[in-house]
Amino acid sequence: MSHKQDLAREYQALKDTLLYHARRYYALDAPEISDAEYDALFKRLLELEGANPELISADSPSQRVGSEPLSAFNSVAHRMPMLSLDNAFSEDDLLAFDKRIRDRLGIDRSPEYVCEPKYDGIAVSLIYENGKLVQGATRGDGSTGEDISENVKTVHSIPLQLNGGDVPSLVEVRGEVYMPREGFKRYNAQASTKGDKPFVNPRNAAAGSLRQLDSRITARRPLEMCAYSIGVHEGYPLPSTHGEVLQQLSQWGFMVSEHYRVLEGVEACTRYFDELAEKRESLPYDIDGIVFKVNRLDFQDELGFVARAPRWAIARKFPAQEEITVLKEVEFQVGRTGAITPVARLEPVFVGGVTVSNATLHNADEIARLGVHIGDSVAVRRAGDVIPQIVSVVPSLRPDTARPITFPEACPVCETPLVQSEGEAAIRCPAGMSCQAQLKESIKHYVSRTAMDIDGLGDKLVSLFVDLKLIRSLADLYRLRADVLSELDGLGKKSADNIIQAIEASRYCELHRFIYALGIREVGQATARNLARHFGSLEAIIAADIDALLEVEDIGPVVAQHIQAFFATPSNLDIITQIREAGVHWDDIVIDESSMTLKGKTIVLTGSFSTLKRSAAKTALEALGAKVASSVSKNTDIVYAGPGAGSKLTKAQELNVPVEDEDALIALLEQHAE
Repeated sequence: MSHKQDLAREYQALKDTLLYHARRYYALDAPEISDAEYDALFKRLLELEGANPELISADSPSQRVGSEPLSAFNSVAHRMPMLSLDNAFSEDDLLAFDKRIRDRLGIDRSPEYVCEPKYDGIAVSLIYENGKLVQGATRGDGSTGEDISENVKTVHSIPLQLNGGDVPSLVEVRGEVYMPREGFKRYNAQASTKGDKPFVNPRNAAAGSLRQLDSRITARRPLEMCAYSIGVHEGYPLPSTHGEVLQQLSQWGFMVSEHYRVLEGVEACTRYFDELAEKRESLPYDIDGIVFKVNRLDFQDELGFVARAPRWAIARKFPAQEEITVLKEVEFQVGRTGAITPVARLEPVFVGGVTVSNATLHNADEIARLGVHIGDSVAVRRAGDVIPQIVSVVPSLRPDTARPITFPEACPVCETPLVQSEGEAAIRCPAGMSCQAQLKESIKHYVSRTAMDIDGLGDKLVSLFVDLKLIRSLADLYRLRADVLSELDGLGKKSADNIIQAIEASRYCELHRFIYALGIREVGQATARNLARHFGSLEAIIAADIDALLEVEDIGPVVAQHIQAFFATPSNLDIITQIREAGVHWDDIVIDESSMTLKGKTIVLTGSFSTLKRSAAKTALEALGAKVASSVSKNTDIVYAGPGAGSKLTKAQELNVPVEDEDALIALLEQHAE
């Protein structure tokens, strides 16, 4: 055997040994050798790589030291959206969540839940191809994140190579990167010694460390990652439960929470919550609550998602931290839909890990309920990422100079008389986009990443352009000129050109993005997508009456009225016409009526299917025009039931609704696909 072959064998054996011991240390918390022994092995690895650079591989432990700085992060489109979680703040909220689960699944008893600590860090997505780490990304807006591949490679608890021989051809692992408390204290102590600015809390420290353009800086930060789920995957059959997914992640070399439990029933979940709340302060990392997930993956598939969160999971937050401070003044802000929101200006106070100087008072009803005055000492609460709020007043500390909060009668920006619709708590300015505040907020929404995605137009620039009368309506965005913008303070030719290029790029878009960008009340991304998919064109949506709108999935009477009222307003139609005349266009969605062979049919899916995914079956049926309902009624045409079907099957039998099995469903889809 040649000298080169000997070196290659030694190098591979050394690398495998180091990866094995790194997994024992970081993922399993069960080291088998001392730090000194590990350091000696690592030193030998560096010697071999230094003398023989051709040996260096992407999964070498040496690659965790970081690389040359980037000029900027590239964007990454998530192959599967990274959604956030709905929150529960009490046992009643958790009970309500469990009831929704049982009702949707049609079962009488609570399912199994996986209970996991909610790490207070930053969500990341990791892509592995044939077992090797090829990409890391931030959550971003859920659809698009930032490519932080070089940075995640420096985190020792993130495997560069999946453990074991039988690995997927492609798998996305999701988890939370955080900074342990001890590491946070150590870093801040070092920062203070060097005269650097310390971090406010471990979460900010983790976020700041992951978003360093110089990954060598990230490598010096004490970061960890806890894996909690699998996203996209190929060449790998998922197990049947989320608990088994966590076990598989551990076998691949990831750290998973040692505190996760699989429990049945809300009572057991509540006991677990209370137990972790007691242990919270003794843990070596920050957690801000517990995540409860339905354990069975087929149940998760059946429950599906709403616009921003899965229906099968919820995060119950720990009781919020509260501090007492003084309410100095109240300002009234005007939102995108004209709602007037009172904002309390506070004597700054440290609460929930950050310094708070502003808090929401919601509306006039909330001010009256609290009985709060300007000058009062108030209790301020902040839980996780929730906007700080005033929760109570300390009457005994009220000074003689305290004065009541008077809600304005006219808009504080445009002076239009305010109105309050019957049954609504919100008081609104009815001026629409003729009110500068509403115009600014509407433009900010229109240019946002999830709407028309006009990069470079931040909040400050939008406010500046409106104040300078460069923008008087949404349509004016398309009349901006680079030579005019380049003369403004702080912009310059390059920035102005970039803004104009981004505006030009937005002239071609998708219909659902344009509908969402218009900012119609209560029309979020999912509703906009449903409208586009149902009607196919903007003209059809504009012409739709209430009854037609109610046929769209997830649209109820209130949202239907908001949509119709928006398109019935002449000024809104005029703006849309101007935008389209400026060149904004999209491809209408061609609705092939001849393919809608199941139009008018209402179908219910229940139980578990072995071949079809519930979500795939639902999509296929809807593409054929069927309405896939979540409950059985006298209007249901047929129920397709798999093993484990519960009350939905019983209800179908009681109502004499036809019931078929998965094979019949597959045959139906194959028949209509021909």
